[in-house]
Amino acid sequence: MNEQRRDFIKTTVAIAASGSIGQIGQALAATGASIEAGDRVFITNEDSNTIVVIDPRTNTVETTINLTSFDEDPRPPFRFVTAGVAPTHAAMIHKPLYHGCIDAHGAVPSPDGKLLATSGRGSSNIYLIDAVNKRVIGNVPNPAAGPTTNAERLSSGILIGREPHEPTFTRNGRELWVTLRGEDRIVILDVERAVRQMGGTDAGAVLRYVPTINGPAQVWFNANGTIAFVASQKVAKVDVFRVNPDAAGNSRPERITTLDVSVQDKPAFTPFLKTSPDGNEVWFSHKLADVLSCRAASDSFEIQDTVPLGNLARSNHVEFVENAKGKVVYASLARVDDGGPGGVASSQIAIIDRSAKPGSRRVVGNFFTHGRESHGLWTNPANDLLYVAHEQDELPGTPNAGQTVCSAFDVSDPFNPKFIAQIPLGSLKLPSGELRNKKSINLVYVRPGYRGQTA
Repeated sequence: MNEQRRDFIKTTVAIAASGSIGQIGQALAATGASIEAGDRVFITNEDSNTIVVIDPRTNTVETTINLTSFDEDPRPPFRFVTAGVAPTHAAMIHKPLYHGCIDAHGAVPSPDGKLLATSGRGSSNIYLIDAVNKRVIGNVPNPAAGPTTNAERLSSGILIGREPHEPTFTRNGRELWVTLRGEDRIVILDVERAVRQMGGTDAGAVLRYVPTINGPAQVWFNANGTIAFVASQKVAKVDVFRVNPDAAGNSRPERITTLDVSVQDKPAFTPFLKTSPDGNEVWFSHKLADVLSCRAASDSFEIQDTVPLGNLARSNHVEFVENAKGKVVYASLARVDDGGPGGVASSQIAIIDRSAKPGSRRVVGNFFTHGRESHGLWTNPANDLLYVAHEQDELPGTPNAGQTVCSAFDVSDPFNPKFIAQIPLGSLKLPSGELRNKKSINLVYVRPGYRGQTA
């Protein structure tokens, strides 16, 4: 084993600190300021296969994590730019000898925020990211390193199956569940083994495949980690599993029931779900039906609310904000509306008052995101900051024309968000040229060492 791999294994397995990864939730800090020095925002960019890292103290891009394999060799078939020509996305991922990520999409932090898992939809694999050092786990020194090549060769990640859409850590941090949207299965990986496999010392990260509904889009766990909900983008159903951990904390999934959600989701396209911070509810984004729905997260899993969002709203993600001034659910809308700030077209975020009685929750307001086709959104631990990712570039004639942007908001009053910044995501500077960060999908706000949303 080379020294870099050995050092890497020591560092990443030390995530378990004084015990195992299953114990990490018990030793984490419980509180913190609105922004702390280690806080970072991570955004997956599907068309550039990169992860942008934003420092929320300055709202600027700190670095871009490279998930491509370009410029690992000086010869033309390995280059991003050849003869001065930058390829289109379709041509880029089909270049000869490309072994990098294809369609970087899902992203989620580990319960302690020290790891990120991200999925390559088109490359059928997942990668683990060291969130403290902002680097891909398992990269190795590039034998062809030089003035015109990269210093590292990209890890191949872990091959898991067709169209891995969203990864999710179990609440104890031991496992990673990944929905295979192109199949009818969930793959479960052992996190410690995955770290070792990406470092080249193990090959047994995949524990099992669990049959589920067709086209599973995402898994999310209830607050105590005993129940897993699985939504689909192919059938109007939700699978519910009992996690059923053994004495060591490893899951033994048992299907409890399969819910029929056809009343709420006739088009059968539910890409996202999330359980509420109090653990009592699970909220679903039914994108083509233009509604959100809420169900009880235990017992009979009965429907509590169906919330219309408006014609062609096309909701993507939901996020919860709870603080002294209110309790809301935000839904990012893909629809782009005219009449945004400064007369520039923009998407919006719907605000649902979650303090209202179940059965009467509805949209009580909207706010423009200062970007087009809003997708991922995540709040900081204090629930007074919100970050929003966007799929489309900014329009010509605007300050960040041609850029994919992230937006930041002060949500200390969740019913009256205040715009802070529009952050251009820039580009990844490769030896042969600049690869523009493009088509942002998932966004997470991470504070390493803190009990995060997946804890």
